[in-house]
Amino acid sequence: MANNDKPVGISLRTYGHTADIKNGNIPVDGAKLDFIEVVPQVAAFRRMIRDVEFEICELAPTTYFIAKAIGHAPYKALPVFFERRFHHGGFVVREDSGINTVRDLEGKRAGVRSYSGTTGVWTRGVYINEFGLDNDRVTWVVDDEEHVTQLKLPPNVEHAPPKSLPQLMASGSIQGGFLSRADKAANDGHAGLGRAGLSAETAQYRELVDNPFERGVEWYNRTGIYPMHSLLVIRDDVLADRPGLAHALYDALKEGKRRYLGSLDNGTADAAIDNRYRKQQKAVGDPLPYGLRANMPTLEALMTYAVQQKLIPRALPVKDLFLDID
Repeated sequence: MANNDKPVGISLRTYGHTADIKNGNIPVDGAKLDFIEVVPQVAAFRRMIRDVEFEICELAPTTYFIAKAIGHAPYKALPVFFERRFHHGGFVVREDSGINTVRDLEGKRAGVRSYSGTTGVWTRGVYINEFGLDNDRVTWVVDDEEHVTQLKLPPNVEHAPPKSLPQLMASGSIQGGFLSRADKAANDGHAGLGRAGLSAETAQYRELVDNPFERGVEWYNRTGIYPMHSLLVIRDDVLADRPGLAHALYDALKEGKRRYLGSLDNGTADAAIDNRYRKQQKAVGDPLPYGLRANMPTLEALMTYAVQQKLIPRALPVKDLFLDID
């Protein structure tokens, strides 16, 4: 029988919409949470995927799909998603690369931290489905390990020395690549080409897709796809021992989001990521939608992209991966 007085270990980044839960201002009914800080959070992803170390853990959605596909995921996700942004931008090319359209990437070499990283999966998905890219004809050069060690990468993925992408881009060994994150509050330690000093002596880098935000909004209006970057999983044994925990945690997370949206509305939240959410809010309404039904087009798109990019052999039923809670 479960000891409900025992704290439940959870690894979750501090966001505007999780801060009041982490500092105790929003309690989780019937449970005490022990927040385990892991910096960067990507390290917690790996510890959860490889060793199932935490009782509750924030995870990248693509990583979660891959772990479920290989049968190594004794946990289930709540339909909460902690970060949202569009993915038509954030990919740059060298001026001398001859890459002027997305399809010009075919036959070229491009850098990404890891092939299964959700940022890359979303952007490649946009390139494949919106711009007609043949992803198999791009050589993707990675300089970090994949979270799921059992993942067999497709033959058009090559490994480079760790943290080498900036040097490879400057030398012309790769002709394009992903920028690192601009929102420091949301950064999880991913390596990238960096946003400072893009006009280096050795190369001039430019965004591949013009007007990326506007294109992302048009895409959202047409498809209903609004990319997410992380979700929350709860171990199966914890769900069995504490049958009320998932609902209580979901209710607390919804209240944290409600308060955060209020801070966006009244202007008290004014960090870079907050201003980005205000901008997205004008385009999509709720900038952080929770719930499975509201996110089904997005989740099904990500599942399709994972199959297209040879990260999983076949699509999994999305509804089976989430707790039926909303």
